Amino acid sequence: MSMVIAVYPGTFDPLTRGHEDLVRRAAGLFSKLVVGVADSRAKKPFFTMDERITIAREVLGHYPNVEVAGFRGLLKDFVREQHARVIVRGLRAVSDFEYEFQMAGMNARLNPAVETVFLMASDRHQFISSRFVKEIGRLGGDVGHFVSARVAAHLRDRFAMERRNGGEARLMQTFKPEPAPPDE
Repeated sequence: MSMVIAVYPGTFDPLTRGHEDLVRRAAGLFSKLVVGVADSRAKKPFFTMDERITIAREVLGHYPNVEVAGFRGLLKDFVREQHARVIVRGLRAVSDFEYEFQMAGMNARLNPAVETVFLMASDRHQFISSRFVKEIGRLGGDVGHFVSARVAAHLRDRFAMERRNGGEARLMQTFKPEPAPPDE
């Protein structure tokens, strides 16, 4: 049987038990699984891309066939760079399906040689979302049921920094706006 490489892309902001469960299951299906941590500035992540990569490596490092890598730009390019033939996506609820279906169609159009495989979230993880985890943590709730102890520690540290700074603890990244196009 030939080696099949799959990419599981996402922002993983933060990496949840649901993400971990999908990684565990996908790692059993493919020769190699690359967890692709997307830059995704449009989503304004809570953790920087480098932090999210570090956290994912801490949590997922015990899987021998799983690698973690960051990427910017189009997923199709990252998949090609990884020599992958499969994109793994998770579905929690029917509400995820429409977006994921459209994304799979666009990816198939951009690179017909790559298949998208959907894995349903386990019933005990269907309700977990990174957005809810951050909100619960920000309000002082216990996120230990939704994320690993390592992720919970990173969240506690970041929320403590937020409280000390009187607000957002988002690290400012250097941003250089592109020059405006000349008027025509």
